Amino acid sequence: MTDLNNSTDSANQPAPPARVMSAGDPPAPAPATSKSDSVAKLLRRAKGATIAEMQEATTWQPHSVRAFLSGLRKKGSVLSKEQRKSGETTYRLASKSAPAAAADA
Repeated sequence: MTDLNNSTDSANQPAPPARVMSAGDPPAPAPATSKSDSVAKLLRRAKGATIAEMQEATTWQPHSVRAFLSGLRKKGSVLSKEQRKSGETTYRLASKSAPAAAADA
């Protein structure tokens, strides 16, 4: 025969104590890099990046890459468009330099 009054119910049990990190525990993983950050990193390279390279890094379609580049321009980034010797078009983030006249005024 089962005694129903002495049965253990998990809802009535106290929660286990929270785990405290110790010095021997491995560090938490670094946050993942966003696709936007990946593209920006490619665009900062000296040789820039082609649409195909940006697609490969993000799995975006060509129209999505171009839309991202347009968004950068709208936000004030300066993009340069160049041709490699192979004929591929590359895009590169140009370094922003403050106008000298505005800095002296």
